[in-house]
Amino acid sequence: MSVEARVLPEARSDARMALTRLETDGFILRRGEAWKTSRRWQQAMARAAVKLYDAGDPGEDLRVPIALALIELYPSGIEDEMMAELVETMLPIENASLGLGSP
Repeated sequence: MSVEARVLPEARSDARMALTRLETDGFILRRGEAWKTSRRWQQAMARAAVKLYDAGDPGEDLRVPIALALIELYPSGIEDEMMAELVETMLPIENASLGLGSP
């Protein structure tokens, strides 16, 4: 499988806003009709994975390291609804980058 995810359905304005924010902040890159995670995002995910491993997290839910990476990357915090939307928007992109397909 490609390391890119197909463009998410952009009918929902929240999803469009999340994609725009993730791209503007340098966490995803548009490649034609697909999204790819940036090196900056991959580094944040690696740090999150190490923290979770050290804490004994079983690693069964990819949303957990995505959320932890976002918390690190937005140290001043973001609203809960936006956090949830960013996690759900990033999930299929991260799944594709890891070669896992759809969640």
